[in-house]
Amino acid sequence: MTGKTAPSATDPAPEKEPAPTPKEEPAPAPAAEEAPAPEHPPATEQPPAPADEPAPVPTAEATPAPEEGPPAEPQAPAPEPKPEKPKAEPPSAPLSLTVEEVSENSVTLTWKAPEQTGRSALDGYVVEICKDGSTDWTAVNEEPFLSTRYTIQDLGSGDKIHVRVKAVSASGASVPATLEQPVLVREILQLPRIRMPRHLRQTYVRRVGDALNIMIPFQGKPQPEVIWTKGGQPLDTSRINIRNTQKDTIFYIREAQRSDSGKYELAVRINGAEDKATLDIRVIEPPGPPQNLKLVDVWGFNVALEWTPPVDNGNSEIKGYVVQKSDKKSGKWFTALERCTRTSCTISDLIIGNTYSFRVFAENACGLSEKAAVTSGVANIKKTKTAYQPEKIPQRDMMEPPKFTQPLTDRTTTRGYSTHLFCSVRGFPQPKIIWMKNQMEIREDPKYIAMIEQGVCSLEIRKPSPFDGGIYTCKAVNPLGEASVDCKLDVKVPQ
Repeated sequence: MTGKTAPSATDPAPEKEPAPTPKEEPAPAPAAEEAPAPEHPPATEQPPAPADEPAPVPTAEATPAPEEGPPAEPQAPAPEPKPEKPKAEPPSAPLSLTVEEVSENSVTLTWKAPEQTGRSALDGYVVEICKDGSTDWTAVNEEPFLSTRYTIQDLGSGDKIHVRVKAVSASGASVPATLEQPVLVREILQLPRIRMPRHLRQTYVRRVGDALNIMIPFQGKPQPEVIWTKGGQPLDTSRINIRNTQKDTIFYIREAQRSDSGKYELAVRINGAEDKATLDIRVIEPPGPPQNLKLVDVWGFNVALEWTPPVDNGNSEIKGYVVQKSDKKSGKWFTALERCTRTSCTISDLIIGNTYSFRVFAENACGLSEKAAVTSGVANIKKTKTAYQPEKIPQRDMMEPPKFTQPLTDRTTTRGYSTHLFCSVRGFPQPKIIWMKNQMEIREDPKYIAMIEQGVCSLEIRKPSPFDGGIYTCKAVNPLGEASVDCKLDVKVPQ
């Protein structure tokens, strides 16, 4: 047996016997001494360990053996484990998967690239189909492709198939983008399309109590399926009536309420091909009254007011405020400020001695608020006590002889056309004006009209003839003196 021959082969074996003595386990000792000779002894040559012996005992006895034998080579330190690289995330699902066209044996799909492609570049897309009622998905394309449009060929007419598309990269495949409804493989003569009227492409505003009767035309052959939803939920048929024809759908509400506001989704679908549109409806009403109207200050004939916006804006933006005033004597309200865009204002030009109250209306697209905020207090415009002291003006001698500030100017006119002569004069006392022609005073003659106003002297010569030409003189006379100016008038005869 191997246990008996081991001590004769190794000389230091008798010296090693004291090591196992303290543990009083002689049976495993010979096997432990053989360990330095063969590196991997066969399992059959080791004697079976006792049942009550702990596992680490043989190892502890084998370790001292190399101390007196030949020196063992130093063992290399174990390499540190490398940190695991984070796994690359696969791309996200393709977006907006839709059916572009359906024929008797093919379906054409379109979609958009995923938002995230991961660290590695996108290898392409894989299109899979599954017949309605089955759970077996089969890939249509053998190799991934990068186009976002694909036509599935060789389909059976009348089959219903479910379609999904995966984005594939070196990191793996994405979550598939799947069509909500199965596609019926048959020819669509005309793809569904909603013809949204221009005025419905923006927010459709109506007042509370108005009737909503909206018709939206569409097209598609065969007859498309029309689906209305609001927030992804079916419509409340107790309030909203929908009537569909072959060419249009009618949305009707007898009396609109604010709760009817929101975005309504319309979908027109034929065998998985569909067109969608959104109808944004806003039902408005007059706003509530402004809040916390305060009389901030009163000075002179001015009043400062402040308030806060109404709690309820009537489902429409507040355009401004209308401020009105009322004096205690008349009790009537008058508009002091219209379309005030701020929540504070100053009212001026109030009558001294009157007592005023103020109120403020809010205004939106529907009109003024039914109620107004009224100031709790009143503004008393008090009279200020001032003593009037007339300014002392020094006496001044205003006497002045006549003096022409603007002389007469020579004129040329045509026979039969009335003409005017002008000059200006000053003097105090007001001078007397005398008109002369060729040094002859013009007295009461219906051909001449003389006037003076604010120092401006004028002489009108009505329908002059060549005989009326000559030297005209304006003479001003008062007790302090006199002055005169001349001019020449030529009357031409037309040829």
